[in-house]
Amino acid sequence: MSTTSLPALFIGHGSPMNTLESNRYTDTWRNVAASIPKPVAILMISAHWYINATAVTAMPNPRTIHDFYGFPEELFAVQYPAPGSVALAQHIAELAAPTWVGMDTDQWGFDHGAWSVLVHMYPDADIPVVQLSINANESLDYHTKLGARLAPLLNEGVLIIASGNVVHNLSRIQWGSEGRGFEWADRFDIEARELMKTNPAAISTLSQHEAFGLAVPTPDHFLPLAYFAGIAAATDAEVSVFNEERTMGSLSMTSYIAQPA
Repeated sequence: MSTTSLPALFIGHGSPMNTLESNRYTDTWRNVAASIPKPVAILMISAHWYINATAVTAMPNPRTIHDFYGFPEELFAVQYPAPGSVALAQHIAELAAPTWVGMDTDQWGFDHGAWSVLVHMYPDADIPVVQLSINANESLDYHTKLGARLAPLLNEGVLIIASGNVVHNLSRIQWGSEGRGFEWADRFDIEARELMKTNPAAISTLSQHEAFGLAVPTPDHFLPLAYFAGIAAATDAEVSVFNEERTMGSLSMTSYIAQPA
């Protein structure tokens, strides 16, 4: 394994249409990838693999999953043919112990929470990628602690990317309008930013925020941030912010990079 130490990332991935666009978000994703050493492998933690278990993809050639509807055919034609890594999947399970991590050999693959970002960061799809699920049965603290156990991967040349959104309320989105966030979305996103920069280990306190129910009506897109927070806390990382923006009323594109001490 490589001894190159890499950062961890939390990416606010937003709409699947970012896959096809060159905009201020996707430009930043490309710039971040260009600014760090090329990883030997990538662990992707996507909001869109939200199941009743903790599992990791463990197949040599994961499929590209188009887990949405109502978008242009051009988006359904996108493929991200990166190889998987059974060895990395098994290593992740070992690091996670005593937490059980199942080996998914044929069910999942790369969903759009993964490939909509990776097509911009690593368009050649030549780096092995595995995905780790979000466990719908478990708490914020569970995901934070599991993230901390996976932090040693950064010292092995594995880039960890958590992909979700800090604020993600589709019922309140004003489609077709960029705009700013609603006042409650701004407040929640700003408080999350300050916590990530100063005390990521305390991420569970955000569940007490008065706007939490609006910002996080379902936990799927927020829990990748818990993984990221655990990694940042475990490595005493310096956390920086990019793509800091609330848009379409109730969606946050705010993203973070944690550079271990």
